[in-house]
Amino acid sequence: MKIVILDGYAANPDGLSWEELRALGEVVIHPRTQPEEVVGRIGDAEVVLTNKVVIDADVMDRCPALCYIGVLATGYNVVDIQRAEQRGIVVTNIPAYSTQSVAQMVFAHLLTIANRVERHTRAVGDGKWQNCPDFCFWETPQIELAGLTLGIVGVGNTGAATARVAQAFGMKVMALSSKSVEQLGQMGIEKAESLAALFQTADVLSLHCPLTPDTRHIVSATTLSLMKPSAIVINTGRGPLVDEAALADALRSNRIYAAGIDVLENEPPCQGSPLIGLPNCFVTPHIAWATRAARQRLLQVATDNVRAFLQGQKLNRITCRE
Repeated sequence: MKIVILDGYAANPDGLSWEELRALGEVVIHPRTQPEEVVGRIGDAEVVLTNKVVIDADVMDRCPALCYIGVLATGYNVVDIQRAEQRGIVVTNIPAYSTQSVAQMVFAHLLTIANRVERHTRAVGDGKWQNCPDFCFWETPQIELAGLTLGIVGVGNTGAATARVAQAFGMKVMALSSKSVEQLGQMGIEKAESLAALFQTADVLSLHCPLTPDTRHIVSATTLSLMKPSAIVINTGRGPLVDEAALADALRSNRIYAAGIDVLENEPPCQGSPLIGLPNCFVTPHIAWATRAARQRLLQVATDNVRAFLQGQKLNRITCRE
């Protein structure tokens, strides 16, 4: 069994072990693969693992030995699922491996905005505290999270984990979710009556929904206009959930207070990306998932998925009906 990994560097740049996977077949690892290299690198391999390299209908049709595609992520929009089903190719993903890490990043961004620790540390290093006539000073408002309302879009694994952290900080949690009032109530979450109600009420908005035609640009000029001037937007979900031009305009004009963004519509971003460089927008390079613990789980589940496939078992399989 030949197993090809098309872009192994992102998930494993620091020496995590692939040995369990190597025990299942001949493993070829490419750190990165350009679009024109995909077919040649898959070649006669039966099993392919990909993170962000696209495997579309044309690639599948030109790789007749291919019978399994393992996505090294939770989202699987890089694979043409319909064509895979037509070809009888099994597709799997890795759900929930980064739940705690992503929830942590939500609050890394939120606390960055609320307290600006890095800025004040730099100010102290620059001598501003030593030269201050008072026993303390601050350059930005210090924001207490307790009592604020966190609005969550999507209460899956990560949304639920984020809600629990928010509650530990003393925040109220409201959510737009397919879950019932009773289900959310058991989690201490209030169900939003509508999208508009969520945007109007939230002091902090955090996005945890999948990217679909209905959720693309869910943060738009229209929904941003509903928010409080003190509101904060956090996106650790999918870049296209946010209309970046509209968010940039709202930030520049102070129609909302700040944003913390870990994902962008184009990654890596092109020159002139509208959110980069704004003083009230904090952008990290898609690293919410990238803790060593999360990546170790990712590699383990990826290996378990391949092993289950070889044994004829169904584990984390994706179909068009999902």
